Amino acid sequence: MAREHHRLEHFMHATEHLQGVFGPADRGAIDGPVVHRHDEFEQASDEDLAQFEVETDSTGHHYGVRKPHTTNS
Repeated sequence: MAREHHRLEHFMHATEHLQGVFGPADRGAIDGPVVHRHDEFEQASDEDLAQFEVETDSTGHHYGVRKPHTTNS
């Protein structure tokens, strides 16, 4: 038990030191809406995710399946 207390004390000291170096954690309002930046990274992510469909198997597990590519001939 004393060993666990020492670890916790060491961890808390380290986080206090990091807070002194980097400042406090930036926390927004928990009840507030999620703000999307709509930047290039988010657009690329949306394009990648649009290539998948969510499937559910007979046991209720969800998984992503790449949509088949269709070619217009």
